[in-house]
Amino acid sequence: MKTKIILASTSPRRHGLAQEMGLEFEIVPSNYEEDMTLGLSSENLAKTLASGKAKDVAKGRKEGIVIGIDTFVVFNDKKLGKPKSKDDAFRMLKSFSGKWQEVYSGVSVIDCTSGKEVIDCEITKVKFRDLEDDEIQKYIATGEPMDKAGAYGIQGLASIFIEKVDGCYFNIMGFPIHNIYKNLKKQGVSIFEYEKWNKRVQ
Repeated sequence: MKTKIILASTSPRRHGLAQEMGLEFEIVPSNYEEDMTLGLSSENLAKTLASGKAKDVAKGRKEGIVIGIDTFVVFNDKKLGKPKSKDDAFRMLKSFSGKWQEVYSGVSVIDCTSGKEVIDCEITKVKFRDLEDDEIQKYIATGEPMDKAGAYGIQGLASIFIEKVDGCYFNIMGFPIHNIYKNLKKQGVSIFEYEKWNKRVQ
């Protein structure tokens, strides 16, 4: 029997990557209020926010596996979420020029039947090339950066800004596939039980 998966996220990027993994899932947005000001290390903050999202969706459920994820950028020891305005997006991107940053994703996987939770964190380093003000402005004008942590989407046009990646590429998109796979396994879930991987050649 296939395990019911509940994804506590409205992100189209996460939905797409979950489908690429072969998961069949229900989307249930979390009402958990994120607080980026908590006095925690970046790793513990990512885990705490992901756990908060997953627990909010898991409460009251008797079955299924809930996956909660929270992703943010850390640059110069500052935790960055989505830009608040176009000016904020410009400041972020300008500051990244020629420098490294880190992308943190907290991952929480909760078994609603047993109540068992597995919590993890994935960290990826990203190096930006030197950026010109004009190309930053043109990028912001596309609207792409406004709903993304750190004001860029590596899977989109911002790929032209990225010089190097050290770690999981998919983590930068907010869905660290190998991390989620290994933690689903810890909860007894195999992605190979889903239809995408069970098609037989006639």
